[in-house]
Amino acid sequence: MKTHLNCPCGEVLTGSDEDVLVERTQAHLAQVHPTMSYTREEILLMAW
Repeated sequence: MKTHLNCPCGEVLTGSDEDVLVERTQAHLAQVHPTMSYTREEILLMAW
């Protein structure tokens, strides 16, 4: 299960499970990088 993602902006995103990680990553993208959008699958490919 992947629970961490390093955003290129320097933010480290974590979640207790993949669903939480994807939710937090999408919220981060909407707030900090509104022109970027990734699917669940794309986020999980970048996560570890």
